[in-house]
Amino acid sequence: MKKHIEVDGDGRSAMLRALACTAGFAMVLTGCSGTGDAGSSETDTGSSAASTTSSGDSSDVVALAEAFAATLDDDQIAELNQDYTFENAAAWSNFPQALLTGGGPGGGTARVGLATSTLSDEQWTALEELLAGVTGAEENEGFDEIMQHLEADDYLADNGGGDDYGRGNFYIAFLGEPTDDGTWELQFGGHHLALANTYTDGELAGATPSFRGIEPMDEVEVGGDTVMPEQQERTAFAELLGSFDDNQLAAAELPESYGDILLGPGTDWAFPQEQEGIAASELSDDQKDLLIAAIDRYVGDIDADNAERILAQYEDELDDTHIAYAGDATMESTGAYVRIDGPSVWIEFSMQGGIVLDGAHPHAVWRDKNNDYGGLSS
Repeated sequence: MKKHIEVDGDGRSAMLRALACTAGFAMVLTGCSGTGDAGSSETDTGSSAASTTSSGDSSDVVALAEAFAATLDDDQIAELNQDYTFENAAAWSNFPQALLTGGGPGGGTARVGLATSTLSDEQWTALEELLAGVTGAEENEGFDEIMQHLEADDYLADNGGGDDYGRGNFYIAFLGEPTDDGTWELQFGGHHLALANTYTDGELAGATPSFRGIEPMDEVEVGGDTVMPEQQERTAFAELLGSFDDNQLAAAELPESYGDILLGPGTDWAFPQEQEGIAASELSDDQKDLLIAAIDRYVGDIDADNAERILAQYEDELDDTHIAYAGDATMESTGAYVRIDGPSVWIEFSMQGGIVLDGAHPHAVWRDKNNDYGGLSS
């Protein structure tokens, strides 16, 4: 049975009303956004309906990036703009920022960029317009999923996580100058979330690595809005594996257990040389449809036009794509793990034990064997 947790506040619906005041991609909001103090943790967030203007067109993305930057002061601009290097691009994690600094248990490299704790309400609104412009518009995916992640992290902050958690601990960075000529990366992330869109000569060259996790996994009610952004992913994998007969399950099962994903932060370009599990060529047409649906749960996090293009490539390569799993095939308990490994696509989903709260929660990553960081590897 699903557990419902009540949280005060009017959540994403208030931000949806604010976003409804916008006049277009390139406009910095005037008259509709709030005037709260910088660093406020009470900034409202929008729902997936707010991202209906999403197109993924690079000129629109550049305009949105410029509109966000126009709301910042000089010190914030200095933090936002970072060099386009592999070191900076690879500076993402599933850990809170506090655990990445000072030799904390998270290890790795601290995120670069501008901390969201410094943003005023107007700046938050401009940031969310930017994120909405580069992500999908479907409920519980894309922009809506990001907003729910912020709400979930606020819940952790208020329920045992403390100051290391919450929406103020996320980071936004422009790696290189936003432009239609040359290469730059839009980077946004924090605990359990990493977005990395790389643009080259006006085209989306890569939307990975894309990390998603969530705690709590159980539904959280926020002012009447349901926060449950990873339930669709878990369900998609469970339905795929649930369609397998005994022989298919035996062929797909991995010989070892997995405590987490293989290709998390700091494990770049380390794709296994040999595919494991069952090939999609051994599946029925209905099972192939379930596999495509599971892949689309991740590809659909980006804007519709680019998602359609990338998904078409993965479909063309489907027969050479393998599915493998370990542990609980229903993807409900700690230790459950599933992998999609194709000529290009790499997706992992792993159920973890609770950190702040009791109960299992997922870590998941979508990578592309050719286009992680837009192809940048060193």
